[in-house]
Amino acid sequence: MQKHAVLITVLFALIVSLLSVSVIFWEFYKLNKDQYINHIFTKYSVITQIYRDHQQKGNSEIMLDANLAVYKLQVVRKKELQEDIINRGKILKREGFESVNSKLMLNADGLYRKNIVTKLRATMMQYKKTIYFYMQTNSAAILIKDEDLKPYSYLNLLYAYSTLFMIISLSFVLVLQKLRPLIRLRKKIAIFGDGNLDISFKTRACDEIGLVSNELENTREKINRLLESRTLFLRNIMHELKTPIAKGTIATQMLSSQKQRTRFESIFHRLESLVTEFALIEEVTSIDDKRDFSEYRVVDIIDGAIDMAMVERELVSVTVNADAKLHANYRLYTTAIKNMIDNAMKYSSDGKIKICMINGELSFENHGERLAHPLSYYIEPFTKENPSKNSFGLGLYLVDSILQAHGQVLAYEYDSGVNRFIFA
Repeated sequence: MQKHAVLITVLFALIVSLLSVSVIFWEFYKLNKDQYINHIFTKYSVITQIYRDHQQKGNSEIMLDANLAVYKLQVVRKKELQEDIINRGKILKREGFESVNSKLMLNADGLYRKNIVTKLRATMMQYKKTIYFYMQTNSAAILIKDEDLKPYSYLNLLYAYSTLFMIISLSFVLVLQKLRPLIRLRKKIAIFGDGNLDISFKTRACDEIGLVSNELENTREKINRLLESRTLFLRNIMHELKTPIAKGTIATQMLSSQKQRTRFESIFHRLESLVTEFALIEEVTSIDDKRDFSEYRVVDIIDGAIDMAMVERELVSVTVNADAKLHANYRLYTTAIKNMIDNAMKYSSDGKIKICMINGELSFENHGERLAHPLSYYIEPFTKENPSKNSFGLGLYLVDSILQAHGQVLAYEYDSGVNRFIFA
């Protein structure tokens, strides 16, 4: 979810914008339609006046038609059509009211004015895109067709809404189009983080994302140059160190004193071991991909580590399922197990080590005293428990580095006199 937060935010903004515009246009449509209907409904007053005069004066139907024709109105007299319109027509507005008409009357007392109240109901309806007025009184009713008025049309409003809808949608499509390079850039950065240092971030775009991509490309090139320089430097240093060590070892054999010969042999052997460990550390820290990783049986890796450690087989107890497999760099992982065997043999009270699988995790057990410091102290380079021991304090540091390259960590626990190191 968080990986697509920007995309989700943009889509959410798009949905909210379109819904807001739709609601506003819908409310405007209803308001505009009501206003239009109210406006054209006012024509009923003209019809009422003409119809009332017709009833009171008793004018002929021809005179009624002539008066209505002035306002482009026409009486519908066909009974079938009247019933069809009244039953099927859509009522737009209906209103009941009273019509008051004053009339002079004569009686024994003389002239007087009499108000005649007529109850009337006006109904405006739509039938087949035509507006009709249905006028009803207590004694009669009439259906009038309006040839001038047209039903409410929403086409203009629909056109405006569609145009705005398309503009907003197109704007967000353009925004999403601009975000596509950002998605590709994120994938390239992930590939670069996985160790592919040859991935290119270069782009021809000149926008903000393009500038970031080109800056990342410059940074990648600088990192590659630094790594190449570092690797070349370390390899040359180790190569140059091995030559005087080899010459010193040969010259040692020419010493006449056995004591001095033994002392110098030990010194040059320690120097050679130190160079070898430095080479392994350089190899581990410079791993940039998983091409040298393959699937091996764990028991085969342990056997190779025992041979490398040059210890007697009976001193190492192995309790590991023969079918258990591991995706690893064989040489480095073997070196890590070999260092754990060396470490256990040096600090074990009985000179023995047990290798087993606990919940799918490789465990190394030996009898001895609890570590005096936390494990984090010992995985630092050039740190060791006993300075008199024949080591450089790089064993656990190298193990931890190899495990990190394999996506694992080194854990430690102490239980009833047993030290337990776990590849978790």
